[in-house]
Amino acid sequence: MYFDETINNRLQGVSRMASLEIILERSENTYTPAEKEQMAEKKNGIYRKLLEKMTPADLSSEVKETLDALRKAGAKLAIGSSSKNTKLILSRIGLGDYFDAISDGTNITHSKPDPEVFLKAAEFLGLSPQDCLVVEDALAGIDAAVAGGFDGAGLGEAATHPQVMWPLNRFSDLVAIEG
Repeated sequence: MYFDETINNRLQGVSRMASLEIILERSENTYTPAEKEQMAEKKNGIYRKLLEKMTPADLSSEVKETLDALRKAGAKLAIGSSSKNTKLILSRIGLGDYFDAISDGTNITHSKPDPEVFLKAAEFLGLSPQDCLVVEDALAGIDAAVAGGFDGAGLGEAATHPQVMWPLNRFSDLVAIEG
């Protein structure tokens, strides 16, 4: 099966089933919805076993220091992720109770580029989209931010999005954004 960086980038920020559809695009086989669900569940089981090996050492010091600086500056922090494993990941890396709100695959019905995950995160924070900044590493995430009325800061490929307000070279560049 063919796989490259472009395909990998398309997998970022989308649901488990949307990811599977991307991976299967070039497949010569046809799969039923039940078979696709079985594949997705098998993959997620393997992924969850790998997540169990994560520790706080897997959290980069740059990310932790940036989050601490933002919190010290009075920012409310939320996670907006399509993943149903978000809380497990945060727990494993020592950030289980760190965020003011978590909107993830357990409380949304639409994945990015739909803005639902970010709209719910803003709602949980008691803020309007205009008062929030979405930080993304996926093009679909910036699409979702724009669709929801949020400003977006982009890392990696997301920094190249034509509608990203703040292209970032490093996560720590967030502390220089005013507002």
